Amino acid sequence: MAAAKDSKRFTEIRNAKAGRDYFVDERFEAGIQLRGTEVKSIRAGKAQITDAFGRIEKGEVWLYNAHIEQYAFGNIHNHDAKRIRKLLLHRRHIDKIKAALDAGGSRALVPLRMYFKEALVKVEVALCTGKKLHDRREDLKTKVVEREVDQAMKLRRR
Repeated sequence: MAAAKDSKRFTEIRNAKAGRDYFVDERFEAGIQLRGTEVKSIRAGKAQITDAFGRIEKGEVWLYNAHIEQYAFGNIHNHDAKRIRKLLLHRRHIDKIKAALDAGGSRALVPLRMYFKEALVKVEVALCTGKKLHDRREDLKTKVVEREVDQAMKLRRR
């Protein structure tokens, strides 16, 4: 008999603010360089990427402000919770991201989610354009209209 999959093992950390604050343009899947017990903390769901952002420095992509809590059962060699972590991308993707960020405008490299792909931790980062206040208001209006339409369709089906 096949063993049941443990729901705790397949956690996914999402950036809730990304969809609200940015227009998501192009997505990339990146590996992340982690230390010691960081993987165990992520597996336990003790990570947060809502305030995180990416930067390119000296041809490498770095993730800032990602908070991975110290592992509860760790020792004195536990990691710093808000340390800067290196993202692992192909050179062509790094060049594409660098060109887009250098082109100007209000573009940013934002992590959308952190997840496991087999035994590896992956981060989905995206090139995003910042939303203005009126854009956010329009999004709220369309969500309200869609919700009302769905409710009307649901009542009509009965």
